[in-house]
Amino acid sequence: MSETLRLARDLIAKPSITPEDAGCQTIIADRLARLGFELEWLCFGDVTNLWARRGTTDPLLCLAGHTDVVPTGHEDDWTHPPFTPTEDDGWLYGRGSADMKSALAAMLVACEEFLDANPDHPGSLAFLITSDEEGVAVEGTRAVVEVLEKRGEQIDLCLIGEPSCSELLGDTIRVGRRGSLSGELTVLGKQGHVAYADLARNPLHELAPALTELSRTRWDEGNEAFPPTGFQATNIQAGTGAMNVIPGSCQVRFNLRYSTEQTMTGLQDKVENVLSRHDLDYQIQWRDVGRPFLTQPGILTEAIRKAVVEEL
Repeated sequence: MSETLRLARDLIAKPSITPEDAGCQTIIADRLARLGFELEWLCFGDVTNLWARRGTTDPLLCLAGHTDVVPTGHEDDWTHPPFTPTEDDGWLYGRGSADMKSALAAMLVACEEFLDANPDHPGSLAFLITSDEEGVAVEGTRAVVEVLEKRGEQIDLCLIGEPSCSELLGDTIRVGRRGSLSGELTVLGKQGHVAYADLARNPLHELAPALTELSRTRWDEGNEAFPPTGFQATNIQAGTGAMNVIPGSCQVRFNLRYSTEQTMTGLQDKVENVLSRHDLDYQIQWRDVGRPFLTQPGILTEAIRKAVVEEL
């Protein structure tokens, strides 16, 4: 068994459902400490962050990733238990095997092999590992970067091990990301009995046409680097649970993944215009998850392209 596979299995076995780290970062930290990295734990609330650096000179290459995984859902629906790493027909199964514990293992083992061959390399290496990527993503990487900025610590190059391939390993190198804008919408109505619907106002019925319009809107055509902007409703809640009571309000959570053709404020205005045009009595809370960005070609993109060609 390869060392990368062994480490990936150890990490997958940890039930690190966001924002819980479940000891994954300790496994990583122990190995980094043996390589001469200085470790710094930056914890905020329930979130565990590890900043580990080796060297003090420029440039600083940061290998970044996360140990948290999304919830499993009903474990009985899994072919293989989510936190029991299982090899089946050449594939490794388990929550985090793709996103992104295998990548963390690969980056760490690659770092060990590199330092063994190049102990006096120029520049510095760092790992930024968080347990808050799959959740609200406020107390994780964003919070750590704010700490680094306040003390003048500059990351020059950053490589993230998130899965990015479309069909074959290495066929896609992502050099940017779409923006992510989430909203929590409450539509107000008037509760009542279904037998006397004329005395009530059903917020679900009032919301439906607006939600349909938002889901069918063609926001833009995207561009060379990004697909078109998309709207997705992710959760709807309403009512008391009774079959004969019209709800007094309903709550909808949604997300917009947007290209550089849009701005956050522009999308907010467009969504709120649709809601107002449908004459909804509503309240909305916005959450800026991340703005879109695109990295221009340079030394890092060329190094990665060369590595893909040589290794694959």
